[in-house]
Amino acid sequence: MASVPEPWTVLADVLLQREALVCRLAEGRPPRDFAGLFVGQEDLDRILATLPGLDGPAVERVAAVRDQVRSDVDRARKNLEESLEGGSRFAVLARSAALAFAEAEVLAVVAAVELAPARQRLVAYVQDSVQLPQVTLATLDRIGAVEGVAPDSRLRRAELVDVGTTGPWATRTCTLPARVAWHLTGDASADPDLPAGTARALAEQGEPPERGLLLVNGGDRESRLRAVDDRWPERGRLLCPVPGNRAEWAATVREATLGGLVVVLDLAAPLDATGRDAIARADHLAWVLSSQPELPLESVPPVPWREVRVATGEADADDWWRALGREPDPGYRLDREQLRLVAAAAAAGEGDLAPAVRRLAGGHLDGVAVRIRPRRTWEDLIVPPDDARQLRELAARHRRRDVVYRQWRFPPVPSTGTVALFAGPSGTGKTLAAEVVAGELGLDLYKVDLSAVVSKYIGETEKNLERIFGAAAAGDLVLFFDEADALFGKRSEVSDAHDRYANIEVAYLLQRLETYDGLVVLATNLQRNIDQAFLRRISTAIDFTLPEEEQRRAIWSRSFPASAPVAELDIEFLARQFKISGGIIRNATLGAAFLAAEDGSPITMRHVALALKREFQKLGRLRTEVEFERYFELVNRDADAAPAR
Repeated sequence: MASVPEPWTVLADVLLQREALVCRLAEGRPPRDFAGLFVGQEDLDRILATLPGLDGPAVERVAAVRDQVRSDVDRARKNLEESLEGGSRFAVLARSAALAFAEAEVLAVVAAVELAPARQRLVAYVQDSVQLPQVTLATLDRIGAVEGVAPDSRLRRAELVDVGTTGPWATRTCTLPARVAWHLTGDASADPDLPAGTARALAEQGEPPERGLLLVNGGDRESRLRAVDDRWPERGRLLCPVPGNRAEWAATVREATLGGLVVVLDLAAPLDATGRDAIARADHLAWVLSSQPELPLESVPPVPWREVRVATGEADADDWWRALGREPDPGYRLDREQLRLVAAAAAAGEGDLAPAVRRLAGGHLDGVAVRIRPRRTWEDLIVPPDDARQLRELAARHRRRDVVYRQWRFPPVPSTGTVALFAGPSGTGKTLAAEVVAGELGLDLYKVDLSAVVSKYIGETEKNLERIFGAAAAGDLVLFFDEADALFGKRSEVSDAHDRYANIEVAYLLQRLETYDGLVVLATNLQRNIDQAFLRRISTAIDFTLPEEEQRRAIWSRSFPASAPVAELDIEFLARQFKISGGIIRNATLGAAFLAAEDGSPITMRHVALALKREFQKLGRLRTEVEFERYFELVNRDADAAPAR
């Protein structure tokens, strides 16, 4: 059973039939094989006879043919005009593109020809060339509709019709982009020229969203999208990065027009002139510029706009139930965008939340920080009792922040985060203490690689640090900045541009530290090198000193595993004689183990003494008889002397 023709195809057929009748009856032009492929004598005579001002067909003959079909044309136009108020794909598209009736008529003719080979043969006859089966500008001019495809027409602004750019103006063809043809035939596949990473959220086809430009800034991307949904509820949207070329811009405008979608551009940088012009040109659409920072005014397209500021959107209980079907985990502070990513990762895996959160953070931190999965505990940390109590208080401060800030409503000034300063000589346990605290909290420790963070290029250090803090906030990680005075050092007097920029970096770091809600540990050898502004932000400050004799005895004892072949070690002597850090002790025990393994014997005092010699050499420290006593001769032998057995 044949389907009922659409009003727009009926109008196209009537107009094309009228022009064919004019050619056949008024001009007396018969159909010809190979029309337009060559020009013969008869062709030349006929062409000369049809040129304006010569002996062309009489005006009355053309008028008579047009009058013959005028009622059919008027009836088809009326039917199309009435149908544009309906819900057909063509009608909704015309309203979405804000087409005038004349422009809708042009779209009807171009689309109908594009979709039917029979019409293409008819057009080739009207245009007297088998090489021109698509409607030309001359034919549109002939039916009085060429303005519908002018460069500034709605059809062109909405990217619904393409016009050739080469050859004589009259023979330039008007074609339908493939995506429009698929849409009119019922296929909703996305345009293949859309920018990579574009996501469509389709809605029930209805009236197009209210046009205009909305600037949404602040918060995370998912929270900004929620603000868009609040502005245009139950509307589809096209979320995409900024198009990178003319084809991508055209596909974006066309896709949004076809689907009646709100275009949400996710901006990583302000729009350039191309983008501003593209948005201003496609003013029939609803546009959203979504960005974390506010956009500079000079980068906003020259159209009326409104602005919405989004607060940092930490995911609430409703968000957790929608994404994961569970109550929020108090161990993680995720914004809505991070929760969406974690939910997707958990669904792709085994549904376990913790690996998904670690993966979220780790992917951004790898390369600028080293992950340390805590393995050592309080028993491995030998520090003075008061230092141990401070470390436990530090862990409690981070663990109980929900109670203090949320339940008891203490003001989180400047944030709910905790900053600790570990100061002391190298090897006194600062890194170990950070690992133990992270283990107590069940968190991963990320030791920031300063060489990968600090850059000589302007702005790069801030970008690296923003990447670190943003990823750490997602996973509720412990950030450990070793040798922190390299980043958090005192601001210098400004003597040149480099000094000025270094001070800007320090100011940025302080600002970012004050807005971070996690746990940060700053480690330094000298506390006095830390800028006073950072010291005011410190929650806990611990001075790590060289261990006393009792602590050194415990470190020496625990540095030798129970399974190690130890013989005749004088731990009392080692603890009493060598006032060294725990790090040096651990290095010495390991060095002694390798010496003994090479000798094929148990670990003896001679091996330990020789290992201490190497540690002193690394430090540039003198070996004295007072310290080494009976082992002094051993450690001062020439390098060629036989090794101890």
